[in-house]
Amino acid sequence: MEEPIISVRGIGKRYRLGQTLSNDTLRDHITEIVSTIGKIFTGRWRPRKAGDEYIWALKDITFDVEAGEVLGIIGRNGAGKSTLLKILSQITEPTEGEARVRGRLASLLEVGTGFHQELTGRENIFLNGAILGMSKSEIIKKFDEIVAFAEVEKFIDTPVKRYSSGMYVRLAFAVAAHLEPEILVVDEVLAVGDAAFQNKCLGKMQEVSRGYGRTVLFVSHNMSAIQTLCGRVVYLNQGRVKGIGPVQEQITAYLRDLKGDGVSTGEFDYPLGEVFTLKNLKFSPNPVVSGTDVNFHLRIEPKKDTSIFDLQILIYSVYGVRVGIIDLRRPDGNPYILSQNKPLEITGKIKSLPLVEGDYRIGLYVYCKEYYRDFYDITAVSVGAKQSSTASIPCKPIYRGIVEFDASFESNING
Repeated sequence: MEEPIISVRGIGKRYRLGQTLSNDTLRDHITEIVSTIGKIFTGRWRPRKAGDEYIWALKDITFDVEAGEVLGIIGRNGAGKSTLLKILSQITEPTEGEARVRGRLASLLEVGTGFHQELTGRENIFLNGAILGMSKSEIIKKFDEIVAFAEVEKFIDTPVKRYSSGMYVRLAFAVAAHLEPEILVVDEVLAVGDAAFQNKCLGKMQEVSRGYGRTVLFVSHNMSAIQTLCGRVVYLNQGRVKGIGPVQEQITAYLRDLKGDGVSTGEFDYPLGEVFTLKNLKFSPNPVVSGTDVNFHLRIEPKKDTSIFDLQILIYSVYGVRVGIIDLRRPDGNPYILSQNKPLEITGKIKSLPLVEGDYRIGLYVYCKEYYRDFYDITAVSVGAKQSSTASIPCKPIYRGIVEFDASFESNING
């Protein structure tokens, strides 16, 4: 019997509270050392003690992946999905357990993973190919196909540090998908691209897996994409495997757990990356009713002086399909300038909410000086049905889609 292409046995990853969770690369370790030296000189350093608290980002993770399989990995924020992919990609070491990968692996975990900022797009293609062990002639053979897929022909000789986030993602995915790895690892990074490019990527991953028999590990909050692409799913919850098996079975369990969370009271202590904490995200009245005005309020507290250039409330269906956004950028185009004692509070109104009754997930997009990132599944909102003004019984929500159209009509029977 052929061995699995990936074998995971008892994987666990532990972090000490107060330690940066992303402290996995050489750069992170150097930054930590410099920070520690600074704390020693300022008198703020304390040695680690036996009683220090630890958190397990992953615990007792065991599963196999067969060659040619497309495996989905789902779970809420903080479930350990990205940590698991970093271990499989050998970016970080597990605290316990073992992961065996039998094949050449290309990972796309963050925008521009493996890219050198000062090199051009052309140079980065050859650099990434060399890292994957490909010869120069093999890379040249794929070069035109990569550039065409990424749609960056005009900018291929421009340093990638000048690329937009969309260009970055397109080229990074094109490189990872076309340079013939046995295993392709893709995190939620594709959400940065537009809808047309996301569909293009899904088609390419299907081609890679079904046409060429390569293995794909795919992390996404978009359950429709998971259903389309994957044959099996691992459902992670709070760092452990809650389920592994058929796609619809695990998606149903995941959505059931999300629904069980209920509607948030609006009070939070939710980390938005390393710079902000979300203290409030609330919709009122409760319950929210389709077709009526809805008020919203959020409060973000910064941990240091910084600026927010772009801020959006993201609304998703329970299947992870983005329904729409509420754009919270300043009308004058200037950024929000924040400091530790200067939190950001925003209050607003959605006029005549056009959503069909049902459950929706709420997230945030934050673009600040330090990073830009989507934060999924922060809270839930249940939308109730509006009262019908006619004698007709409304169609069931399952048949009506997501948006409620405010339409009028006249009818006439001739003859």
